[in-house]
Amino acid sequence: MPSNFDQPWPVRDDIRIREVKAIVTAPQGIPLVVVKIDTTEPGLYGLGCATFTQRWKAVQTFVDEHLARLLVGRYPGDIGDLTRLAGYSGYWRGGPVTNNAISGIDQALWDIAGKRAGMPVYELLGGKVRAAADTYIHASGKTIEETIDHAQKLIAQGWRHIRLQMSTPGGGGYGAPRVPTLYPDSPYHNGWSARDYLRTTPELFAEARHALPDNIELLHDVHSRLTPKEAVLLARALEPHRLFFLEDVLAPELWDRLPEVRAASPVPLAVGELTTSFGDAVRLIRDGGVDFIRSHVSDIGGLTPARKLADLAEISGVRTAWHGPGDTSPIGAAANVALDVSSVAFGIQEGHIYDDAVHEVFPGTLRIEDGWLRPNEAPGWGIDVDLEAAARYPAQLSGHDEWAAGVRRIDGALEAP
Repeated sequence: MPSNFDQPWPVRDDIRIREVKAIVTAPQGIPLVVVKIDTTEPGLYGLGCATFTQRWKAVQTFVDEHLARLLVGRYPGDIGDLTRLAGYSGYWRGGPVTNNAISGIDQALWDIAGKRAGMPVYELLGGKVRAAADTYIHASGKTIEETIDHAQKLIAQGWRHIRLQMSTPGGGGYGAPRVPTLYPDSPYHNGWSARDYLRTTPELFAEARHALPDNIELLHDVHSRLTPKEAVLLARALEPHRLFFLEDVLAPELWDRLPEVRAASPVPLAVGELTTSFGDAVRLIRDGGVDFIRSHVSDIGGLTPARKLADLAEISGVRTAWHGPGDTSPIGAAANVALDVSSVAFGIQEGHIYDDAVHEVFPGTLRIEDGWLRPNEAPGWGIDVDLEAAARYPAQLSGHDEWAAGVRRIDGALEAP
């Protein structure tokens, strides 16, 4: 139990944290990490997203071996104090492993707070400013025709915002199937060419604008593979096609150049899913580099810092577009939506369709209906975990790491995955 020195103020009651444990499961083939915090109140526990898919084992160990012993015995209502304590408990702090572990704690404590109050988390954040969050979904294909056909099917299902990703030789077409190389005589024959990418991507969007309804919003993810000048060239080439946003045009190492790219870009820029601290995300907004902030909420430490980030976005004229693909757990998706419906700064929410196995492991997982995402009305997140079902879908250390090994240009230089 913590000493009186560790708890410098009285608490309302004698409820305490009894156990902290990371649960790792992969019902959709993607490792998900969820932290469960049990309390001394029978039946009262909380769940939080701590998913760092490629380094899930490190996050699990951090939670189970370090943070658990720090938090057991403490009062769960002091969310801000406990998450700061977790962050300051190591002399060197920050980074995605630490912040995901803290996020699991943070979101689990918010879940507990909602259950104790008898309210969904979004009400604890001030309540709704909109009824639901509009989402975008991903359309992809090996060719222009396949990609547009996929988009048409999604539009028929109710989506109004579609991200288009088409294959490019060498596996460089992020979010689309890998296709054979076109460069058999190059030093790295299975490589990716920025020149050809800059040529074919505007062709895709020109055809999409011709084939798709005019009121459909179109998006695209570069995945951090361009130079600042290339990013400007792509943005200007896409100007006639009225993109809702252009995502991750520069790698994090070049984010200091984003303000100049944004100033020259006629297309709104969405950046931030690779932020691994609250400070990094703040600087993107503060320094004028983004139109949409795209942070992965667990990578910056959870709901508490993301709520502050949404407030900063609001007063800075920036909108939110939280990262939300399959490597966000259903708890993380619920945290995103709680922010979406309670924040004036909301812009769009990345959507993901969870399969039946995920709904089996996490009863209460949110479902997208006609492109709209609504929070649960039950106290907390309104989502549970079935531990027996979770154990039937063990995570693996191989596979996803191989996918994340990156792509190479035709001269053999390694690029982002």
